[in-house]
Amino acid sequence: MSRGKATLIGFVSVLLWALLAILTVGSTPVPALQLNALCFAIGGTIGLIWTAATGQFATLRAIPPLAYLLGVAGLFGYHALYFAALRSAPPAQAGLIAYLWPLLIVLFSGLLPQEKLRAGHAIGALAGFAGAALIIAGDGASIDPQHLFGYLLALACALTWSGYSILSRRFGAVPTSAVTVFCLITALLSAILHLALEDTVWPDRTVSWLSVAGLGLGPVGLAFYTWDVGVKRGDIQLLGVASYSAPLLSTLILIMAGLAPASPRLILAALLITGGAAIAARASFARPRSVPDGRAEP
Repeated sequence: MSRGKATLIGFVSVLLWALLAILTVGSTPVPALQLNALCFAIGGTIGLIWTAATGQFATLRAIPPLAYLLGVAGLFGYHALYFAALRSAPPAQAGLIAYLWPLLIVLFSGLLPQEKLRAGHAIGALAGFAGAALIIAGDGASIDPQHLFGYLLALACALTWSGYSILSRRFGAVPTSAVTVFCLITALLSAILHLALEDTVWPDRTVSWLSVAGLGLGPVGLAFYTWDVGVKRGDIQLLGVASYSAPLLSTLILIMAGLAPASPRLILAALLITGGAAIAARASFARPRSVPDGRAEP
């Protein structure tokens, strides 16, 4: 698989994550951890079907335990920390700190073999973060010290997902079918936490059930498989910057659905995010492409 094709597959995750907000709204009144358990169970089932269809069950036994540990820490750790952060600090500020992960991916990528961090990547990532900040934080971007613990949880959330994404490149030989196990274990851990911390509330409308199914099939399902392909074989720096388009696309979808108002801030955010992505893309295409094994790509 070429680096460019893998990058496009990885970007499918960004498009799917743009549906996260509207589907989450639709899944009301299901509690967060219960929703997590349901969605990851659906995502794991997708993986089981695909793994069975491709005859890859035998390969799962040969996967190093460290790869499974990394995958579960990434998927479960990110979501557990994210939910905890939003409960311990104002959601807008905590969400913005958590969304440092694309910038951290770009910065940490310079530590990978055959990768070189260029000024264009850093500038593009910073521009994208500024655009995401306008959307996520809005007018309430001030940081209150009394919520320091929640902010630290949000930072740990960003470090967890960026670390998982970067370290996945170190396990490039591990097949994407392993994400099946990551999802199923995450579903189990989420269910255990849900039973300990939340009251069970099932969807009470057809749209709620469809939203839960949509989350499990897309943003909290297929997205993790396509992201695995992208970060292992694609242009991880370009993917990091492109990830800032998720909150922009998500907001546009909410506006089209009549669930959020349009504003001049959105236009400025769009310019920052698209401009940042263009700068990063230029930095990526200005140098010879190479695939993870070190061979130059034609």
